[in-house]
Amino acid sequence: MTITTRDRTLLRLSTAIVLGRWDELRRLRAAAGPGEPDRAWREAVLQTHVFAGFPRLVQAYQELAALGGLGPPASGEKEAEDDPAGRGRALFERIYAADAPRIRALLDESDPLFASWVAEHAYGRVLSRPGLSADRRELLAVCALAALGQGRQLASHARGALRCGATAAEVTEALECVADIIDTEDLERARAVVARFAP
Repeated sequence: MTITTRDRTLLRLSTAIVLGRWDELRRLRAAAGPGEPDRAWREAVLQTHVFAGFPRLVQAYQELAALGGLGPPASGEKEAEDDPAGRGRALFERIYAADAPRIRALLDESDPLFASWVAEHAYGRVLSRPGLSADRRELLAVCALAALGQGRQLASHARGALRCGATAAEVTEALECVADIIDTEDLERARAVVARFAP
């Protein structure tokens, strides 16, 4: 696979929200092509709160609403309730592979309630939702974490992107899709992390 025009739009959409770049969000919404926004847009937008919090998500929805919003959900697009905890566990294992038990232990040591929230909410109710493939979600995570200067988590999700089916070239290309809206120092650090963990 390769980064498509659609992927590029989603990567820029997510990164713009994480950074609070409402000018870029408005530009993307105004340039939306036929059939967009769609389910993938909704999933990319919803996912941003995992990285940047609800205040950014609320503002993103307000900005989008002023331009026509994201459109109505398609039939059958309700949040899947078919074992989100199981889906979340499976995705966590896929992303972290052999490191999954160690990372779970670190989260538990920090605070068991936080560990449960990460597992049940971030992975079970958000990142494993249908509507966007795991490899594309991980590419969104790579760009969000690069934009936020979160090198350690970026390394984990760069590896996770590969484990979920993205190629190393796609991880690098995803980062380059948002290079112009990320702080130069954060971008250079992110490039170094991606080169090391998704060579």
